[in-house]
Order: sequence, then C-alpha cells, then structure tokens
Amino acid sequence: MMTIREYKQAESLEEAWQLNQKKANRVLGGMIWLKMENINVGTAIDLSGLGLDTIEETEGSFSIGAMVTLRQLEEHEGLRKFYGDGIAESLRHIVGVQFRNQATVGGSIYGRYGFSDVLTALLALDTFVELYNGGTVRLSEFVNRKADKDILVSVIVRKSKRKFRYESIRQTKTDFPVLTCSVVTGIYRGQESWFFSVGARPMKAALLEKQWEIPKDATDEQLTEYAKRVAAEFTYGSNMRGSAEYRKHLAEVLLRREMRSILDEYNAEEK
Repeated sequence: MMTIREYKQAESLEEAWQLNQKKANRVLGGMIWLKMENINVGTAIDLSGLGLDTIEETEGSFSIGAMVTLRQLEEHEGLRKFYGDGIAESLRHIVGVQFRNQATVGGSIYGRYGFSDVLTALLALDTFVELYNGGTVRLSEFVNRKADKDILVSVIVRKSKRKFRYESIRQTKTDFPVLTCSVVTGIYRGQESWFFSVGARPMKAALLEKQWEIPKDATDEQLTEYAKRVAAEFTYGSNMRGSAEYRKHLAEVLLRREMRSILDEYNAEEK
C-alpha cells in the first residue's frame, strides 16, 4: 500500500529537482508501479504541468518527453516510419491499452526494471537520456548507474539508417516477459555493426555491440552460430518464469530469428 502525505504539482524542473532531493519524496509518472509498492511518500511530485508529454521530431532525432505514455510511443507514426514495427512490437504486449495509456516512458526508463520491454528496445538504438542535473548521457551508460535523485527530462533517439527488430517470449499474452531481445544493425563509425540487447534475464537489459559483416546470404546454420556466440556473452538467472538455461536457449532462438528477418529485408530491397 502506498500512502502520500503531500502532493505538489511542480511549476518548474528546478522546483521538481529541489523537492526530489528529500529521501521520502517521489516523482510521479503514471503511478503504475509506484502503487504496487508498500511505501510512505512524503511529497508526491507531479511533472504533468511541465510540457513533458510530447514527442518532438527533428531532422536528426526524436525527443520523447518523460511524461509521454507508452501508448503515445506505440502509436507515433514518425517512429513507425523510421524504425518499422519494432517499437510498437515492444509495447503491444504490456498488459493492455488502458495500462499503456497511464504508464510513462520516463517511469519505465528511469526505473530500469528487469522486465522492461521498452528499455530493451530503446537500448539497442542510438538512445540517450536527458537528466535535469546530470546532462545528456547514453542510455547504455545510464542503465548501469546507481539510482539517484535526478529528474529524467526526456529520452532522445538519434536517427540513423539502421534495421531494427524486437521480440519477446511470455507465458501468457499480457504477463511479464520471460525474455526480451532487440537486434539492430547499420553502419556505425564507418563499419557495419550489430547491436544486441537482451532483457528480462531476469536482470535489466544489457547491450552488446559486434562489428560483424554478416553475409546477406548467410545460412540458418551460420546465423545459429552467430546467435549462440552473442547469447553466451550475456548472463542469465532463474525465477518462477524460467531457468537460466531456458533463457539462454530462448536468447539463441530469438536472436537468430531477428537476424534472419533483418537479412531478409536487406535481400528484398536489393531485388
């Protein structure tokens, strides 16, 4: 059960940051996960009046405000046009539409939850987080930082010509995932690079980069070997949804499947 002693709608990010420095105070997102905790909140800090609920597209990036809902992210045509169905796929199994209309991108990323689909998806892209006090840092760096009392302002996805795939395995349609996987490939720093993100291990998502030039006509056997090499570099744990061994096997299967899908798209474009 969660109890709130005081409520404050912040009038500025500075005010929100100052309030949040007190240990008992908490920033409100969609309050989806916060309501499930057994906590006493001193002051609940509401960011809804600060204009952080929009997705702004520029020539070089998408800037996703912390208060943007998962449903907004799922339905954004600019993201779909640029990255295909990958981002929407990472969101459509998260409980239900009503839930996704409340849960926020900021809460999902700032919480760095092990089960987070959206964290796994965005981690494989060229993604940064904008922090009020800490500046702009790569999501891959932020995800490994210790929790602090900064304010997440936005999530920035830089545009790049990359192929993007996302898949997850669940025991039931809207359950927490057993495993989540993203695969992204494209030219990075002048070389063909592959980015692999695996989450719900059940630990939080982790990122691996490989500068591989995988043949467009690679066989399933070759892709299986690539997938096994990648899956072996992640660590896995066991819980009620699956053993570490089972999760590693799933990673091999999903990674191979996503790599094949990307190569098939490349081959279709060349015809």
